[in-house]
Amino acid sequence: MPAIPPSPPTDIVPQPIRGGIDVSINGKHFRHTGDPAMPLLWYLRDILRLTGCKYGCDDRSCGACSVLVDGKLGRACGLAMRDLAGKQVTTIEGLAGTDGGLHPLQQAWIAEDAILCGYCQPGQIMAAADLLARQPNPGDADIDGIANLCRCGSYPRIRRAILRAAKTMRSGAQ
Repeated sequence: MPAIPPSPPTDIVPQPIRGGIDVSINGKHFRHTGDPAMPLLWYLRDILRLTGCKYGCDDRSCGACSVLVDGKLGRACGLAMRDLAGKQVTTIEGLAGTDGGLHPLQQAWIAEDAILCGYCQPGQIMAAADLLARQPNPGDADIDGIANLCRCGSYPRIRRAILRAAKTMRSGAQ
């Protein structure tokens, strides 16, 4: 006969839930209990180990750290955790479907061989996702409005990938 486990001590007092900043990242709830001024970029990379978001600057100018916050483009290097309370953040890791299938932008990036060194590409894709959410049939001027930098000069391939993804998304095929 199995031994009966001992009863827990009766002097255990539950502690209140630790306060913090509640945020949803890629559909999962997280509570940040550290420094409220911590940039989202470092929370993603150092705490959650979501390394698709890249460090490229500290002034929101390069776009390597682009994410979607409540569906709109944001630069993770310049977003303090305190400003994300109750928000929905999507990173490149969360862009794919819940079934594991690639997003049409990710598929188009592969098909157009848009990745050269690859460093800026997660941010490029997230900026393109923001663009296509606002403008499903973008023209060259719309694409030129994406302010993310690519030091390898992959812009023609990025343009083709965005146009390919837009066409795929408009047709409903994935």
